[in-house]
Amino acid sequence: MKLLIIYMDKFEYRTTTKTLLELKSEEKQETFRDVLVGFIHSEKEDEEEVDKKVKKLVKSLKWAAGKNKTKRIVLHSFAHLSKSKADPEVVLSILEKAEERLKSVGYEVYQTPFGYFLNLEVSAPGISQARIFQDL
Repeated sequence: MKLLIIYMDKFEYRTTTKTLLELKSEEKQETFRDVLVGFIHSEKEDEEEVDKKVKKLVKSLKWAAGKNKTKRIVLHSFAHLSKSKADPEVVLSILEKAEERLKSVGYEVYQTPFGYFLNLEVSAPGISQARIFQDL
């Protein structure tokens, strides 16, 4: 699993093109302020140890949220950090489990629509710990 974490003053998305045909069409747009966005890339090998990867993902996001003094987290499936890709069902499972675990300890958690290209508008400050890459 690869994880790019960016703290943002503003994160806005709008769905554009559906990439997985089996999903229902969804037009959605949301804006978040003072938010940590996790760009999450699940790899094929993650399928063997989903719970272990979820635990590491949650720990990393909680640590980064603390460093950036926010309790708001957006989980975004981002299949562009590695050549290896997990099956979509596994990715969805990882995202759902991470969201559930984070919410259970007081975080406000959102997910971008899975299986869509998104138009993004971001504003990220140039401060220490605002951008972090991890190989989980």
